[in-house]
Amino acid sequence: MKADKNQVSQILKTARGQIDGLLKMVEEDRYCIDISNQILAAEALLKKANRMVLAAHLKGCVRNAMESKEGAEKIDEFISVLEKMER
Repeated sequence: MKADKNQVSQILKTARGQIDGLLKMVEEDRYCIDISNQILAAEALLKKANRMVLAAHLKGCVRNAMESKEGAEKIDEFISVLEKMER
């Protein structure tokens, strides 16, 4: 992985903490809107981590593949991920 591993790891650990907190909120039968807001916050962190990973992929793997004239496959992979993100 070409992304800053420490930064991505920290974001994912924070998201994990939020998810653990969400489970506790559900178990405690907390207010639905509060739970929903925390779900949105966890989703935002996961999206941020994914953007960092994908940006590093473009700057590293895809760039290298383009320079070696083998970029079509990497571009197709990237498009496939983008399509999944739209669902």
